[in-house]
Amino acid sequence: MSTETSDRSYRVLARKYRPSVFAELIGQDALVRTLSNAIESDRLAHAYLLTGVRGVGKTTTARILARALNCIGADGEGGPTITPCGECEHCVAIAEDRHVDVLEMDAASRTGVDDIRELIEGVRYRPVSARYKIYIVDEVHMLSRNAFNALLKTLEEPPPHVKFIFATTETRKVPVTVVSRCQRFDLRRVDAALLVRHLEGILAKEAVTAEPAALALIARAADGSVRDALSILDQAIAHSGAAIREQQVSDMLGLADRIQVFDLFEALMAGEIKSALDGLARQYAAGVDPLVVLQDLLELTHWLTRVKVVPDAVAAINVPEAERKRGADLAHRLSMPVLARCWQMLMKGLGEARVAPNPLSAVDMVMVRLAYVADLPAPAELVKALAKGGAAPALAPAPPPAAAPGSADDGAHRGMAATAPAERVEVAPAPMPDGPPQPTSLADVIALAEARGEMVLATHLRNHVRLVRFETGRIEFHPTPEAPPRLANELGERLTNWTGARWVAVVSSDDGAPTLGEQAAQTRAEAIAEAEQHPLVKAVLDTFPDAKVTDVRPRTAPPGDADEEETT
Repeated sequence: MSTETSDRSYRVLARKYRPSVFAELIGQDALVRTLSNAIESDRLAHAYLLTGVRGVGKTTTARILARALNCIGADGEGGPTITPCGECEHCVAIAEDRHVDVLEMDAASRTGVDDIRELIEGVRYRPVSARYKIYIVDEVHMLSRNAFNALLKTLEEPPPHVKFIFATTETRKVPVTVVSRCQRFDLRRVDAALLVRHLEGILAKEAVTAEPAALALIARAADGSVRDALSILDQAIAHSGAAIREQQVSDMLGLADRIQVFDLFEALMAGEIKSALDGLARQYAAGVDPLVVLQDLLELTHWLTRVKVVPDAVAAINVPEAERKRGADLAHRLSMPVLARCWQMLMKGLGEARVAPNPLSAVDMVMVRLAYVADLPAPAELVKALAKGGAAPALAPAPPPAAAPGSADDGAHRGMAATAPAERVEVAPAPMPDGPPQPTSLADVIALAEARGEMVLATHLRNHVRLVRFETGRIEFHPTPEAPPRLANELGERLTNWTGARWVAVVSSDDGAPTLGEQAAQTRAEAIAEAEQHPLVKAVLDTFPDAKVTDVRPRTAPPGDADEEETT
């Protein structure tokens, strides 16, 4: 009776469909190809390190490798093979976790040096029946430092009959001295499309049907982990029966409905605050975590940005048709600055909501901010309007709640128009004068120094010289405290060499005029103060309270507009 009960006991899908040969591993082609070549050429390493996130097949790969190394074939005469027979005594015993020469150790529960000493003591004894004695150490990064040190010597020069296989999710915690003694294989996350096909094959064997969108949700929630995907699929079958539907999986995982996420995003981009808050309230009443709503909006923003940059991304196999059409339309209407601003605000809002006493209230405020900025002109648009001499865009009133989602076009077009950069003015270096240069002002002397490549001298003259008197062949100035002691001598010598005429620089006790640097700073401050009083600039500053004028510079203007300046 007990045997019959045991035979009828249910096995979870993750164990029932665990790969038994390398060909059944999915998404790990590089690892399979490397191990196949090593076994076929008899170039077997003494230690292997398998890394990767949870559920990608590290322990499964270790057990398959143990079978491949110890398989003797159905006739008992075979050697190491990439395709274990599954019939010989060693394959059967390893598959049932009872082989005396394949020892599996959980480093998470046996972390001490005494456990490693026990392992090392057994290394020197030959295997009882198998070709190799194999030690599989799972979560090897959990070993203590002393345990790793005790293992090093044995790991570097183990007996020929011993193989080590380490598995870990935290490679950085494994000492580099251990990693350097192993052949390392990084198991990759399984692609969502490949994971969906794998789940479809399992469902066909289980006589269960599923909507493609439901499998896409499971693959997305698994995040590249085959074991997680099978565990979620197991739960979905128990929840839904023989027909798995998208809505049931969404409810089971506590995910927001993707269509509702699109509706909420469009309401935010259109500035419809009431509609957005109502949508959030409906999802919260349905049991959706407010933080999940923000995460879904972040994921949608990232996907729309990718679709805008790489349009082919919209045709991915795991994207349902409804999302494909709406996503392509949204990506076309929204500009890159708008999407970038949305991403930044959602990221900041998610951090605030995680530490807020009431996450729902925090998410409400994030929605309000996002909907509000949809009606604000982009800073780049204001700069461009001012650069063209036009009027600053007026603030548009918030649209009524009944407005259609398509009203986001205005914000999208504003964002698209703002992508054009403002014009820049390139200042050409002063040309070398023909013949021996004869400066007539301190500014000419500075230009001559720059033309001769004497940038340090030019800097001193601009910032540390207060001119008292300038005459041909004689410069009289009062140096600032920061000026070098030999500035006068150096200036006289350089001018004499450059001009071919005798020049003398004299230090005076008179105060002199402000330095050219101080004069430029004063002129710039006056220009900024004057620009801040301009009606267009005042409109910008009123619209963006934290904004400020940092520079005023001439811009290239059509004939007749030469007096206009560009403000930034």
